[in-house]
Amino acid sequence: MLRRTLFAASLASVIFASPAMAQDAAPTEDPVLATVNGEDILESEVRATQAGLPQQYRQLPFEMLKPTLVDREINQRLLMMAGRDAGLADDEEVKARVEALERRVIAETYLDRQIAKASTEEAIKEQYEEFLKTNEPQPQVHARHILLENEDDAKAVIAELDDGADFAELAKEKSTGPSGPKGGDLGFFSAGDMVAPFADAAFAMEPGTYSKEPVQTQFGWHVIKVEEKKDGTQPTLEEVRPQLVAELTRKAIDDLVEDLRDDADIVNNAPMPEEAPAEETKE
Repeated sequence: MLRRTLFAASLASVIFASPAMAQDAAPTEDPVLATVNGEDILESEVRATQAGLPQQYRQLPFEMLKPTLVDREINQRLLMMAGRDAGLADDEEVKARVEALERRVIAETYLDRQIAKASTEEAIKEQYEEFLKTNEPQPQVHARHILLENEDDAKAVIAELDDGADFAELAKEKSTGPSGPKGGDLGFFSAGDMVAPFADAAFAMEPGTYSKEPVQTQFGWHVIKVEEKKDGTQPTLEEVRPQLVAELTRKAIDDLVEDLRDDADIVNNAPMPEEAPAEETKE
């Protein structure tokens, strides 16, 4: 079943695998994994096939899929040879599709290489320095809360706390929020992580205290206890590396396409429709 599924999934997609993907996955040595009528099938070709498969197959170990992928590659090589013998190399439809594929592969390879130039380790470190300058660390609060459906229930919980009840136990017993089973523990959070009324109340409280009045948000009525406060810390380079690489990639693509379009003679017979003018609002 796996063999049939992979064959169907990759029969056409193998030729659309990005050249960069194939190069990244290629082994240092490129052994011959099979031979069909004297033509070698290299490991790099089989790895490129996997790179063109749906996500669930790309994530699997290559060695696990190798026998099935090689068998699939043998089948495709046989089909290609049969088509060539049938004269399809000179078929107009085949030529048109090869030309379309050539355009796509050249464009993707050029783009991949320009992105690689823009996403060097030096560029990533420079981007990180800019990130640190524009993202000041935010103070954080470690708090618990008990979420109730109405104000009277929240006031009743506060009365129990005033009488010495344990906050975490009350949260487990009475909170309607998902943190209830954990004693209402929300961990550390910054002000921007919570809705304004909740964050305003929590950051105004001292560690070890609980709210003397219920706090209302769109989720219900909260009784909050602040466990501790700390100064914010900035993420490490590795923690934000994916974000930085994505930003550099996006900028590289935007700049490249803009420069190419500025220098090109373009006649677009199917332009994007103009946005309709907004209707004036009558007073």
